[in-house]
Amino acid sequence: MASPLVVSERSDGYLRVTFDNPPLNLMSPETMIGLREVVDRLEADPAVKVVVFDSADEEFFLAHFDIVRGGEVPAEPGPSGLPYWADIVTRLTRAPFVSIAEIRGRARGIGSEFALACDMRFASRERAVFCQPEVGIGLIPGGGALEVLPRMVGRSRALEIALGAEDFDAELAERYGWINRALPDAELATFVDRLARRIASFEQAALVATKALIDKRAGVPSDDERRETSQIFRESGTWPGTRKRIGEAVARGLQQRGDFELNLGARLGPAD
Repeated sequence: MASPLVVSERSDGYLRVTFDNPPLNLMSPETMIGLREVVDRLEADPAVKVVVFDSADEEFFLAHFDIVRGGEVPAEPGPSGLPYWADIVTRLTRAPFVSIAEIRGRARGIGSEFALACDMRFASRERAVFCQPEVGIGLIPGGGALEVLPRMVGRSRALEIALGAEDFDAELAERYGWINRALPDAELATFVDRLARRIASFEQAALVATKALIDKRAGVPSDDERRETSQIFRESGTWPGTRKRIGEAVARGLQQRGDFELNLGARLGPAD
């Protein structure tokens, strides 16, 4: 079976990692395991300065967590001591290299939360869609949104995003501070590639020290915050009504390529 992540070297110190997990680019157990292996590899390579994450699917950057197979995610904690997913995003955020998400297509749920774990986010103005749909099916955002979004967009906008569970286009996401910039689709890859090559040309010691100091001043989620949210996310799957909502969503087309997934933010709400 082919890996759901493809790693390619673009220049000295600059790598790209492409998510390629058809038919929806779900964050499946295989994708999550592969992502940890990639983070292990990147952490172990002192030559890595910049990593860009993109998608092979123009409609889905990362659709969301595979809720049907969620129980297959390894239970053991990672090297940080945090649960499996929290370990991945914590290590990515704190890594000595720079991470950039190049977002074309839908980044919902854990897809949005992966992008939030990266140092920078640039999105296609025409094709990118952002959403935290978890509350719409009775869960809570458990992969980092509750830790990161309030710091980025403020309390009220974080509440709108998480409790409304609606889709946001790239221009509104940019206005809220969810992403760095929304760019014309035809210019996105060129812009990100130029920025990544520019950063990779600089001295690594300066990059590492500057990122660490900005993290210290801006504030990044603590281990305790990540651990608490992971625990409540697991509990939310047992709440009355949640399993019923998930079953209904699957019956309507959740995790199948089609109208329901393409318009998930709208389909989770009441019918007009």
